[in-house]
Amino acid sequence: MNTAADISVDEAPDLPIVVGVDGSECSLTALRWAAEQARVTSSRLRAVMTWEWPSLYGDPIVWPEDVSIEGNAKDVLRESVEKVLGADREDDVELAVLEGHPSVVLRDESARAVLLVVGSRGHGELAGMLLGSVSESLATHSRCPVVIVRAAP
Repeated sequence: MNTAADISVDEAPDLPIVVGVDGSECSLTALRWAAEQARVTSSRLRAVMTWEWPSLYGDPIVWPEDVSIEGNAKDVLRESVEKVLGADREDDVELAVLEGHPSVVLRDESARAVLLVVGSRGHGELAGMLLGSVSESLATHSRCPVVIVRAAP
């Protein structure tokens, strides 16, 4: 499989800028940065949000029928794009909600991207850290260049 590093400059314009979004302020800053970069470089923009079933230990949890983790993720992604770019720009962005851990899904997405953009911190448990586990993993395992955007202090 070709990775972004194997693709010639002439083929690169067909590849999107992929941005990871989780609804956090840092990811909204990354989305804003990625949208501007896409505009400047005339690239397509693909906003990706991931979801996972919660890890269960012990007794199984019975979910109510109206619970949709994927549906909630779609709502958060759509609201995030609308908040950052406005409702009129939503058509300019390809929205993708994919099942899996963010570092794995975004690493796979990076194989079909000209650039991967993520925030430095998401909704992880260790919010005080300067660099989150997902952004750190992508910085070392991505298949294309990565931009890690820090939120304003």
